[in-house]
Amino acid sequence: MTLESPHKASAPSTHDPSRKMHIVQGEFHVTDDPDVVLVTLLGSCVAACIRDPLAGVGGMNHFLLPGCEQKADGSEAERYGVHLMELLLNGLLQKGARKERLEAKLFGGARTMEGLSDIGARNAAFAERFLKNEEIKLIGGSLGGDNGRRLQFWPVSGRARQAMMAGTIVAPRPAPTRESGGDVEFF
Repeated sequence: MTLESPHKASAPSTHDPSRKMHIVQGEFHVTDDPDVVLVTLLGSCVAACIRDPLAGVGGMNHFLLPGCEQKADGSEAERYGVHLMELLLNGLLQKGARKERLEAKLFGGARTMEGLSDIGARNAAFAERFLKNEEIKLIGGSLGGDNGRRLQFWPVSGRARQAMMAGTIVAPRPAPTRESGGDVEFF
């Protein structure tokens, strides 16, 4: 990692040197590259963006469900927050982060389905509880609401930018009805 003088002037850039890495459900990524921006789309899922500002390392995960204390196996585990939060923390520590310096931002957890349980709220509550139990500072983010989000996170600087998506609540399909039409039954 190189440090630059805060007084050094730089010429305005005519292009964006950032390299985008897309994080989808069940994935996480940790980097110390200042040119990497992590991007994802969130509905009821939650993304934890965690970094160590002194070590210059950060990362993001994207989980579908909070998970439980029981360990899921194989690809099933990749969907759960409990698994992905541990992987993200371990990845940060392996790159030189120190747990007491970690700071986090949480995004997502929207209620995207009317009439069903609010998995977004459960995801958000899990992520906040996890950070509290691990004594990791929650310094920002955006949780809940009715809209999905497009998220960009620069893991080295800690900068995050979200754009809300319009109209993401989906009404559940009605239960099939049984009708009789002569000799044929329709469902």
